[in-house]
Amino acid sequence: MSSSSLDEQEFIRGVADDGRAGEDGRILWSIHAAGRLVRTPWSRVEVEHALASAEVIEVYPEATRALPDCLALAHVGADPLHAVLALDVRARSVIVVTVYRPDPRRWLDDFRKRRP
Repeated sequence: MSSSSLDEQEFIRGVADDGRAGEDGRILWSIHAAGRLVRTPWSRVEVEHALASAEVIEVYPEATRALPDCLALAHVGADPLHAVLALDVRARSVIVVTVYRPDPRRWLDDFRKRRP
């Protein structure tokens, strides 16, 4: 399935919802993402729950990547978080490549668009 036929946001939310319900859907973490997570105030479970309502704000070109991936905005409580996510449709998995708190100096107030 190519990005043009994949609704990234729907896929991410569905996998996150399935995982929370104990159904067939998995959120996997890269070593890099796990390392970045310890620098945030959030737990892995909080981030995974937040992904159930994540909004895809950037889609990256498939030509240079092994899997379709994107940047998603989610919230843990009032805290915004950004996650780069790779989408493995065949395995019905979302791979968290990295996660971080967006820097307000680099992003507009809603954290959806980069500052010019």
